[in-house]
Formats: sequence, C-alpha cells, structure tokens
Amino acid sequence: MSNNRITELFNIKHPIIQAGMVWTSGWRLASAASNSGILGLIGAGSMYPEVLREHIQKCKKATDKPFGVNVPLLYPNIQEIMDIIVDEGVNIVFTSAGNPKTWTSWLKERGITVVHVVSSVKFALKAQEAGVDAVVAEGFEAGGHNGRDETTTFTLIPMVKEHIQIPLIAAGGIATGRAMLAAMVLGADGVQVGSRFVASEESSAHAAFKQVVVNAKEGDTQLTLKELAPVRLVKNKFYEDVQELYKKSPTIEELKTLLGRARAKKGMFEGDLDEGELEIGQIAGLIHDIKPVKKIVDDILDEFYLAKKQISDI
Repeated sequence: MSNNRITELFNIKHPIIQAGMVWTSGWRLASAASNSGILGLIGAGSMYPEVLREHIQKCKKATDKPFGVNVPLLYPNIQEIMDIIVDEGVNIVFTSAGNPKTWTSWLKERGITVVHVVSSVKFALKAQEAGVDAVVAEGFEAGGHNGRDETTTFTLIPMVKEHIQIPLIAAGGIATGRAMLAAMVLGADGVQVGSRFVASEESSAHAAFKQVVVNAKEGDTQLTLKELAPVRLVKNKFYEDVQELYKKSPTIEELKTLLGRARAKKGMFEGDLDEGELEIGQIAGLIHDIKPVKKIVDDILDEFYLAKKQISDI
C-alpha cells in the first residue's frame, strides 16, 4: 500500500498492527507478525521488567523488521519498564491506560515513536496535544479493558477523524479484510488487530483458551466490572459469579475481593476456563480456527483487496 501514513510511520509493508495484549503477545507472536510485513507488538502489561527484557532480546533475534512494545501506563514498575525499552533499543512504544502526557515527551526525546490507545474523541485530542505520533481509537467491541462510553468502532473512527490531524489507527472488532477496508473508508489510516491473533499458533495464550475463542458465538462476551475498569470477558463461571455479586449491589471493595489477583493469567495463560478472566473481543464469533500468523495476515490482505475491488465495481 503506497503512501500510507502508518506504513511510513513504522516502516512496515502493510498498515496493520498486531495488538500488544496481556498474556498472549510474547516475542513469538510479535516477531511472526513483524516478519509478515505488519507491526508486531510485545504486550508488557503481563510481564515483570526482566521478563520484558528477555522477550525484547528474543524478538530482536527472531526478526530484523520493526516491532514495538505496548505499555499500560498504570504499570507499577513503569520507570524500569521504560528504561529497559530504551536500553534495548526499541523505537516504537504504544501506551494505554493512563495519561499520555506523563511519558510521551520523555520517550520522544529518546527517539521513540509513540502511539496512544484511546476510546473517545476527548482522549484522542489529549493524546494529540501530548505530542504522540498517532492514536489507536478502540471501539467498545474490543476485548480486554475498554472505554466507559461504550462507543462502537464504526461510530468512534469518523468522530475521532473529524478532530485530529495525526495518523489514526482503528481497533475493536477488526479481524477480517472487509473490516479493515470499512475502517479505512471511515477515515482510519490503518488497523490494529487483537482477538484474531489470540487464536494464532504463535500466541502465548493457553491452548484451552484459544479453543474457547474458536468456539465463541455472537453474544458470548460481555463488558463488565465497570466500577473497577470496564473489561470484556467470555461468559464463564467467573463472569457468572460477578453477575451474582451485582445482584447484591456490591461495594467497590467487594468487587475487588471477588476479582482478586492474577485472574487474567489464570484464564488466558494457564487455561483455567472456570475461574479465570477470559478477555476477548465480540469478533470472536467470527473466528473459527487457529492459524499461523502469516496465514492470518495473508487472508486479511487478500480479503481487503478483493473487497476493495468489489466495491469499486459497484
């Protein structure tokens, strides 16, 4: 795709980003994505600092193409994480879950390209003002932690496009070439794909969780725990326990107690399908198989160009 703002920004072949998701986006997934001509991201949100260093080093050995790291800004060891990123020569960072003002200029002073994930026009403008190079606007159909406003991708992208000048990446509910084309018609310069890559051979998600994604149907996920941080989950035993607790009008503390610690790890990484948090997007209902990353990317691109041609023939 020639003269595309996203391919030029990251020096990649296709304007697709593999989302840096917790417990699923390790060096194997990121390097396979980058080797397929898109931008691979390591998800630092589920890694201790030294584990992240190891994943960056392995990723550098596995690909000579650009890759980045996704960093939730609410991370407890944030300074250490950022120091490791600089130390290891990573030059693309996607930030999320926090104020972009805090780290953007620090990263840019060190020659790093910064992208911030937002769920509203308001936060897109704040990110642009903070000096980021691009934003990911993520609709509420996305998996994992999400915006409180429940704005869908189809609505969010043109609204954000109307207000910002910097490159725009669409996310949330994008797993196919047709969805990629739709997002770009609405004003996106590129797309970020998450759930589809969870169900890839190279994802570090547990095999049992990958199977849940493949088996998921429309309506099998729900946004919940809004009082803590809205998160989209597969409806399993843990999800039902949360709904039971809601019937008693729980306090924030009671919700936190039920959530406990490491639930996402338990579900997505260790494969506890009953007690774990299983984070996946609504688009899981359209994911029917586990494939190598290269095949996923090729399929998305083939469908994108076919759909583009069909539209132009109308």
